[in-house]
Amino acid sequence: MSDQRTSRSVQTVQKRTGFFGSASRMVPEEVPIAFSYGGTTHAVMMASPADIEDFAYGFSLAEGIIREAGDILAVEPLEAGGGIDVQVELRDANADALTARRRRMAGPVGCGLCGIESIEQATRSVELIGSPSLILSPRQVAEAAQMLSDLQVLNRQTRAVHGAAFYIPGEGFVAVREDVGRHNALDKLSGAVLRQGRAGHDGAVVVTSRLSVEMVQKTAALGSPILLAISAPTALAIETAETAGITLVGIVRGEEFEIFTRADRISEGASAHVA
Repeated sequence: MSDQRTSRSVQTVQKRTGFFGSASRMVPEEVPIAFSYGGTTHAVMMASPADIEDFAYGFSLAEGIIREAGDILAVEPLEAGGGIDVQVELRDANADALTARRRRMAGPVGCGLCGIESIEQATRSVELIGSPSLILSPRQVAEAAQMLSDLQVLNRQTRAVHGAAFYIPGEGFVAVREDVGRHNALDKLSGAVLRQGRAGHDGAVVVTSRLSVEMVQKTAALGSPILLAISAPTALAIETAETAGITLVGIVRGEEFEIFTRADRISEGASAHVA
């Protein structure tokens, strides 16, 4: 199936300069999207109905179901009532691992953290990114934040969606994804990067949302060493970034920003290209 429309026009009553009047506004679409592996639904997300295959790859990566693009054999989005059922076919080894994981689950999941069964998994450990050579200058940090704002097509229409992008010095953004959910936008971005055959450690993740721990966990799953945002992080996000060795940059306002972890990757002497 092709991606559904991502926005629609609705009628509103506006109050402007002291008067009420009829008007119209574009608002984003939001639909349930189910991820099914081996014919069994794993999670249902409320999301924008676009970039569905990217979403499937990125969600699977963030959940630890896959580690590389080749772990997925096929993705088939199917219309299902008012939503989309995404049938994902895994390699045998990944499918067996997911089946074993399901057997360990004590009961149904009823919150926004999908596919987990305990508090320990909600605060799961992240792998150490290591010491990749990616370094950004303050100018590149500012450039990345501004570029994302400029490239958010759906947000310009609706002013109601989050954006996530992958920035590589010397190339700019190689992928930009939007969604009504900040986690979904980052999953879609991760999927796009994975499907392009890019290495996560070659670029920085840039997001428009606050820096919650889940955003750091998803960035770590992708393998990117730098996470930039226009908002601030939570305390747990900072702790998790420190553990993963991720440079966390928040409250980006032009060339003014705050670095919360691994400040050595932001330097005036940064090259225009990845070493």
